[in-house]
Amino acid sequence: MPESIWKIQEIRNQIAVIEGKLSPTIVLKNARFLHSMLKQWVFGNIWVHHDRIVYVGNEMPENLLDTEVIDLGGKTVVPGYIEPHVHPFQLYNPVTFADYAAQFGTTMFISDNLHFALQLPNTKAFSLLDELKKMPFSYYWWTRYDAQTELGNEDQIFTNKSIFEWIGRDDVLLGGELTGWPRLLRGDDQMLYWIQSSKKNGKKIEGHFPGASDKTLVRMKLLGADGDHEAMTVEEVEKRIFHGYGVTLRYSSIRPDLPNLLKGILDKKLNIFDHLMMTTDGSTPCFHREGVMNLCIQIALEVGVDPIDAYNMASYNIAKYYNLSHLHGLIATGRFATLNILKDEFTPNPESVLSKGVWLKKDGQKVQTLPEIDWNKYYPSLELEFELNEEDFQVSTPIGIELVNDVITKPYSVNFQLHKNEILVNSDESLLMLIDKNGKWRINAILKGFATNVKGFASSYSNTGDIILIGKNEQDMMLAFNEMKKMKGGIVLTEDNEVIMSLPLTGAGNFFTGKMEDLMENEAALTAALRERGYKHSDAIYTLFFLQSTHLPYIRITQNGIVDVMKKEVMIPSVMR
Repeated sequence: MPESIWKIQEIRNQIAVIEGKLSPTIVLKNARFLHSMLKQWVFGNIWVHHDRIVYVGNEMPENLLDTEVIDLGGKTVVPGYIEPHVHPFQLYNPVTFADYAAQFGTTMFISDNLHFALQLPNTKAFSLLDELKKMPFSYYWWTRYDAQTELGNEDQIFTNKSIFEWIGRDDVLLGGELTGWPRLLRGDDQMLYWIQSSKKNGKKIEGHFPGASDKTLVRMKLLGADGDHEAMTVEEVEKRIFHGYGVTLRYSSIRPDLPNLLKGILDKKLNIFDHLMMTTDGSTPCFHREGVMNLCIQIALEVGVDPIDAYNMASYNIAKYYNLSHLHGLIATGRFATLNILKDEFTPNPESVLSKGVWLKKDGQKVQTLPEIDWNKYYPSLELEFELNEEDFQVSTPIGIELVNDVITKPYSVNFQLHKNEILVNSDESLLMLIDKNGKWRINAILKGFATNVKGFASSYSNTGDIILIGKNEQDMMLAFNEMKKMKGGIVLTEDNEVIMSLPLTGAGNFFTGKMEDLMENEAALTAALRERGYKHSDAIYTLFFLQSTHLPYIRITQNGIVDVMKKEVMIPSVMR
């Protein structure tokens, strides 16, 4: 349970507002609002003192001396939206994502800590989390138990000391997501101990069980899993509910399943909406042009979900599941003053957004920008202190990696000879290199199915922060690397000795530090340039991120080498430089 939020004097002042000795800071009168526990639309007045709702009902305050009074006649008020499954470094960062999301009503985030676990010592990560706490939105966190890839030093990163430091934080609500669940089934008692310790500290455990059989779901439930967000059919939703899981329905850039899932639930007349949540699951920037959780609510409304259920799936249900309904997800006395003012319940994109008593949007206009973070205080800039040479581009392995879709790969037999480290255009094969950001090792392969005409491509954005190179021409790949190095991190596309497109990632080479709107334009330009050159999948950023991810089948390129995911074997080891 989170720490006590308000100090004794603050609580005494809140009581003084009720007694008429102090004035509230804001009063929203004549409000038609959603009472999520009653599951009714209620009329009344909402008193706010700084960041807390101190009264909801028919009365008006006796003292309005310093109060902003807003008559909401004709408007509808709902709780601020909660995104329960955020990967906050998908090119963007937690502050720019929150700043943008707030304009569409999403003001609370339950977020992945994997980036911090891999990039920062806990002391720095916790300092950053504490700085985020001071801003007018709410960030909560998970703690990971594994890296979802093969690391050379995983046992030095995911230690008892580190995990227990995360578990001990009040703003950490869950353990997971359990991308390493096969280890549990194989008898990994260390991970099971972390799960048990997390649950003892009141944390939920979030699964990651795509396509899981009935028996797998049962085993994982017995091992401690509380929820899962990987259902892809209504039958999988029903199966998870049957075994007592909290179920989060997904609408993301690579898995836009939500409309079909909701239609299936309605068609089968499953009375389960009180037990469902929704998420955009760390979608890439352009997916969020029209918002975050408001998109999920809009879809629910369009397929015929009752509006109260639609809003509860994006607010109250989440707060209740994570034992936070005393603070969030409910318009009632004592909760944070985090509200969205809507034209009506069928228009989830709010006209005004109040977050912890601070107006972030008012009458359709942005009125508050979140304070900037000095990222250099936490992250060193990416300085690549090594050069590439011709030997680095040599590929001798007969095993290649084929992209089946954006994120699924399979092995294939390489049956052609490279000529001067070059592959002809119009084929769908490319050179692929993963190289240590410190220049100590590399692993090379042939990548099939990425693109037909990409000659040079370099990215410091990856699962681990190591460097990914893809292309058909050694010189263009070298140019892309050198340009990315000069930028101190980013994504670069080159062709015929010319830079075609570059996206700077000055946040340690892994994230964009500017506005979300600018990032979207950059990402859209990059995607368009790749598609012009034969990239046929839907989300190139996820392709990059998941090339190393061993929680997906069937073959991955990692720090340890090329790995057979199912057998947990290194097929081709990495090479020291």
